[in-house]
Amino acid sequence: MQAVEVFCRKATTEDVEKLYELIQGYAEQGIMLPRTREALTRIIDTFVVAEIGSEVVGCGALTKLGDNLVEIRSLGITDGYKSLGIGSKLVEKLLEQAKAQGITKVMALTYADKFFERNGFTIVEKEIFPEKVWTDCVNCPKQNACDEIAVLRELD
Repeated sequence: MQAVEVFCRKATTEDVEKLYELIQGYAEQGIMLPRTREALTRIIDTFVVAEIGSEVVGCGALTKLGDNLVEIRSLGITDGYKSLGIGSKLVEKLLEQAKAQGITKVMALTYADKFFERNGFTIVEKEIFPEKVWTDCVNCPKQNACDEIAVLRELD
């Protein structure tokens, strides 16, 4: 496999359409919550994107849930660019942001638990995150039959 140079940066409003398309593709598969263009524009400052050349090929967001807890969400890679380490680079960038904010607990709800484990996360019970349950889960169509796996990484 050929090495590719990936650059991760804060997202800008110019990225909204690409973020929308990427997230919508996952949402249509039932593995990510959809986001409207308007919502993405409002929360664009929470997103980072991965670029190869000038093409956005991945994204992820960091959302504060409590004084010492953030969630990685909307983490996705464009088809054709998976298994190149792009997701790990995005997670690394998001973890750097959490550390810069003085946050020591980073969680995610995911179907890709093995990916997160490779990135230093541990599987935990999702019930330990009441902040998440009361912010997003109450509006989720899978609320009473959630099949996502909770993962947690504690930062130094």
